[in-house]
Amino acid sequence: MSPAPEEAARPPRGRRIDFHVLGPVLALIALVVLGTLINGNFLSYGNITNVLSRSAFIGIIAVGMTFVITAGGLDLSVGSMAAFIAGLMILVMNAVLPATGVGVLPVLIGMATALAAGLGAGLLNGLLVTRAGIEPFIVTLGTMGIYRSLVTWMADGGTLSLSFDLRGFYGPVYYGTVAGISWPILVFAAVAVLGEIAMRRMPFGRHCAAIGASEKVARYSAVEVDRVRLATYAVLGLLVGVATIMYVPRLGSASSATGLLWELEAIAAVIIGGTVLKGGSGRIWGTVVGVLILSLIGNILNLTDMVSPYLNGAIQGAIIILAVLMQRGSAARE
Repeated sequence: MSPAPEEAARPPRGRRIDFHVLGPVLALIALVVLGTLINGNFLSYGNITNVLSRSAFIGIIAVGMTFVITAGGLDLSVGSMAAFIAGLMILVMNAVLPATGVGVLPVLIGMATALAAGLGAGLLNGLLVTRAGIEPFIVTLGTMGIYRSLVTWMADGGTLSLSFDLRGFYGPVYYGTVAGISWPILVFAAVAVLGEIAMRRMPFGRHCAAIGASEKVARYSAVEVDRVRLATYAVLGLLVGVATIMYVPRLGSASSATGLLWELEAIAAVIIGGTVLKGGSGRIWGTVVGVLILSLIGNILNLTDMVSPYLNGAIQGAIIILAVLMQRGSAARE
């Protein structure tokens, strides 16, 4: 029997170009070309390292967000969580400074505080989702308000500032370099590599995808759904702590405006990179590409007067909507 005309006209599946996968890479290349045409300094070492350093905070968080979304979850609290952790770090470091003096010890105490607070905040979100059975959107919407209010209360409505002497000692964590590459870029790269290995090569990543695809089937397959989902929020919280450790020495302060809209940027990077919003499929490398796309858009807006940089948030929101529409269109064709 000869194939139907529409089947005969359809190209073999193996020869199709998957724009859902290649789209982010092509968009990144297009942005690099556009930036080069707009400003001759776009590809300069200083501009590129500045873009990468500033994007590292969101990138580290976005790697954790990829696991959460792949497992069918969501976290709207990461920006507020980062602000709370930054404020707590500064308070603790300033408090121990008279006893320890300026040196490595108060910095290590501050870092340990950030990691513990991030892990605790992530576990809180995860427990409310898995044990209390509350929808992730509601849980993280609530904790977003809690963390933002807490940092505002700790700062008494103002700004928490790290001791001037300690700020100078802590500064190299952000401004220091190794072979010309800043520490935030190196940490982001390490987190991305470990995240890709966990997603593609370890049972944890496969279990996240299985839960996101079908929680019922995952349970029948002996996947410990609640434990894995709890672990995704714990990992995300821990990575928010890592990002905050990199961020605090940049400005040496924290306020209610710290981390504002970071959740939007992290989610946008994940979705742009090809991770399905409803879960079941995640790409760490795609998330990295998504982070770079968002960073380059902001950088290009700063280098040109064609569009106000104040519209960066509007552009990111539009990109999220467009990416989700493309995902639905791709799913409908399949």
